[in-house]
Amino acid sequence: MLRLVDEITPIRGVRGRPLQKPGIVYADRGYDSTRHRRALRERGIKPMIAKRRTEHGSGLGKYRWVVERTHSWLHRFRRLRIRFDRRADIHEAFLKLGCSLVCWNILRNTQLTF
Repeated sequence: MLRLVDEITPIRGVRGRPLQKPGIVYADRGYDSTRHRRALRERGIKPMIAKRRTEHGSGLGKYRWVVERTHSWLHRFRRLRIRFDRRADIHEAFLKLGCSLVCWNILRNTQLTF
């Protein structure tokens, strides 16, 4: 997890200097260790990691369900659910196409007026 956090590219947003790292990292019980928490705090990141051996309902579910829902939407496309392509660039192209279709379906179903 720490290597993944270190390799995050700068986050673009409002004008000015890009944000170099996330402010908060949400994780499940698998990452609950003092080593992970300390390493994230040293990087200036607030760890929101569920504690082991506690009841569910820590509040992290309301943030995690967005990711799990998006994965389930992408798994509707068989080619993304089961990776048949050996080349990473082809798989990435189909992933981007799948994300575009998911976004298109969301925009088509909302009543936006421009």
